[in-house]
Amino acid sequence: MPELPEVEITARLIGAAVSGVEIESVLAPGINALKSFDPPLSSVVGLPVAGVRRRGKLFLVDVGDELTFLIHLMSAGRLQLWDKRAGLRDRTSRLLVRLADGRELRLREFGTRQRAWVSLLRRSGVEADPAVAELGPEAWPSPPAIPGDARPLYTSLRDQHAIAGIGRSWVDEILWSARLSPFKRGADLSAAESSALREAIASRLGEAIAVYERDLALPLPDKLPLPLQVHRHNGEPCPRCGTVIEAVFYEDYVMCYCPQCQTEGKVLKDRRLSRLLK
Repeated sequence: MPELPEVEITARLIGAAVSGVEIESVLAPGINALKSFDPPLSSVVGLPVAGVRRRGKLFLVDVGDELTFLIHLMSAGRLQLWDKRAGLRDRTSRLLVRLADGRELRLREFGTRQRAWVSLLRRSGVEADPAVAELGPEAWPSPPAIPGDARPLYTSLRDQHAIAGIGRSWVDEILWSARLSPFKRGADLSAAESSALREAIASRLGEAIAVYERDLALPLPDKLPLPLQVHRHNGEPCPRCGTVIEAVFYEDYVMCYCPQCQTEGKVLKDRRLSRLLK
């Protein structure tokens, strides 16, 4: 799933390339993807793209003075800018914003679930939309206080209502950087651990964005080269101590960690075999 760093760099690159360009037409081939009906899609025709912003994992594509596309990629979506327009056989497209200069801003989705969505809103109502209004403070560049509740950090850091922007990939990286167990509870953090965690959030997300700024340019690939050191590197040596990175497997995702750096040498129970996690 694209998370804060991936959405941020996409918004920066595409925003710089399309700002001021007039919209010629809009199509929504993915009928399930369009979640709004008023104002109609035709409202944006003839208006310039005013910019592309990010809120949490959401894109906000401002059009003219009053309208905004609110876009959520979910687990398999991508927002891309193409020099050519989509053909009839392109079954990945959910929204096609055709620009007057011949290019096309395209919301695409890979996979079968078709969960990516888009709404066209009046800009005055964007902050009141539940998808935006229910988001917590931004994880970057200034992370908020860590939730001091009884939930494991792995859960609370991915809660978009508490901290917006972090998902499964970057939570592994952040907790490894902070040397904290995924199952340590926010209520049990010392002041020093809480400070280290906030620093890890800011630094790891910031470093990822810096890498993307250095290495990426338009057109963006379907899969971004994530600069990850721990997530999905189970079975490989820890970059810091050399201990083999372990994983806990869930039904449709994996959580990775270093036993030496994060769990006092303990290997956590595999979720596929046991629900007992210590």
